Amino acid sequence: MEMARIIRLQLLATIVVALLAVILAGGVAGVSVLLGGLSCMLPNALFAMRLFMNERKPGGASPTTFFIWEFVKIGLTMSAMVAVGWLYEDIVWPAFIVGVIVALKSYIILLFRNQP
Repeated sequence: MEMARIIRLQLLATIVVALLAVILAGGVAGVSVLLGGLSCMLPNALFAMRLFMNERKPGGASPTTFFIWEFVKIGLTMSAMVAVGWLYEDIVWPAFIVGVIVALKSYIILLFRNQP
């Protein structure tokens, strides 16, 4: 499943950048990067799981289901970002935003892999 590869890549890229942030800017920045990436990656994982489950149904996934769950994913992502900003008082906002960008754009790495 291609979507599972993207989710794993988002998680791996987020962890790598969070470790770099720990080295360059300290633990709080690393946690901020991690929380930013997870705010995007976890709703994406839920979205992928839901689409996979709908594919298995008789008749398969419908475009309506896709769009409904896309809106749910966006709502969950925004809610997670607000929750992190509200609950994590030590957040380093630039690091958090970097985590979000890394998670959202990590799929670009797949464009540069060798095609069989």
